[in-house]
Amino acid sequence: MADIRPFKSYRPAEGKAETIASLPYDVFSRQEAYEKVKKYPDCFLAIDRPETQFEPEHDMYAPEVYQKAHDMLWNQIESGIFVQDEKPCYYIYEQTMNGRTQTGIVACASIDDYLNGVIKKHENTREEKEQDRINHVYTCEAQTGPIFLCYRKNKLLSELVDRIREVDTPVYDFVSEDGVKNRVFLVDDQEEIDTISRIFTTIDSIYIADGHHRCASAVKVGLRKRKELQGKVRGKLESDLFLSVLFADEDLYIMDYNRVVKDLNGLTKEEFFDKLSVGFEVDEANAAFSPANKGEFALFLEDKWYKLTAKKAILSEDPVEGLDVSTLQGNVLGPILGIGDPRTDKRIDFVGGIRGLSELEKRCHEDMKLAFAMHPTSISELFDVADAGLLMPPKSTWFEPKLLSGLFIHGINGTLK
Repeated sequence: MADIRPFKSYRPAEGKAETIASLPYDVFSRQEAYEKVKKYPDCFLAIDRPETQFEPEHDMYAPEVYQKAHDMLWNQIESGIFVQDEKPCYYIYEQTMNGRTQTGIVACASIDDYLNGVIKKHENTREEKEQDRINHVYTCEAQTGPIFLCYRKNKLLSELVDRIREVDTPVYDFVSEDGVKNRVFLVDDQEEIDTISRIFTTIDSIYIADGHHRCASAVKVGLRKRKELQGKVRGKLESDLFLSVLFADEDLYIMDYNRVVKDLNGLTKEEFFDKLSVGFEVDEANAAFSPANKGEFALFLEDKWYKLTAKKAILSEDPVEGLDVSTLQGNVLGPILGIGDPRTDKRIDFVGGIRGLSELEKRCHEDMKLAFAMHPTSISELFDVADAGLLMPPKSTWFEPKLLSGLFIHGINGTLK
């Protein structure tokens, strides 16, 4: 069963949320982060990316950079820019993008559930990316970016969340820079809090949708704090929990995660299509299009779009090998284009579906030769991979809208009652 708990969040004071809230730290390049913070110095990205407070040539991973994040955060808390709720609460976080709404429960999840497999992952993490967030969380003494979790829909939980949204007045209601309408409801009624906690104990599997590095970092900080405080405190620590937003599976929207490749690996266009035709039916398309079905791909090459349909012989029932990203990697990117490891090969790049097909054409006119538009991975495919204890290939899913940072902060010092 899942150990999901309310917590005493630090959150923006009245009238501050729209100014503070920012897209996650990892959607910005270093230059983009500098530009954003220069334009909006009060946004939370300044704390999430504290290197923006130093000269561009300064080591972004130096100890003084993380200390700057700590000082800025706690100065803002002490000055009243952030306030803390008096009792542990849940929060309902609603986001509406292009007329579609997803609603999650902001809570703390248990690092033990991550370690024992109740919280399931579907991606590997990279140590250097983990270390940055480990240093940030440990030095700031707080988790500032929520982990995006999901679960199979629970009828009772959905009904309770809907009732709260219908009856209560949101504490925050604003449109963020990406055009998403954000509303937050405070759940401080003890009966509702107890009901939410009780329902989660009936859910045996929680899945990481997005934020694998943040999650792994929070767990490692929690284990480090346990070791440091062993024998000095009794009971569970705040650092045994990590900041999360939990969504029912049917609420989530996974977009395509597309690929662009620098060259044809020494092949002519004709040789490339000859090799491609072994595993795919290839048809010229009249215009740009997004693949409508699993096993279909859109190829852009030399200003023309083509529809690729995988032949039955190359399809697989395996949870991982059967993914479209695996089909493309195993039959095109690897054997034809010579991209053995897409995580490290400099000849490939990845483009989130939020940027549209025009971005693929743009890249092919600038620094790439060809592009593949993908059919989105489904949430059921994600669950199947995680349930099997397997891992997806890199860049398999792109979730939208993104969870904003700065709306909820979980301090990790102290013990739980």
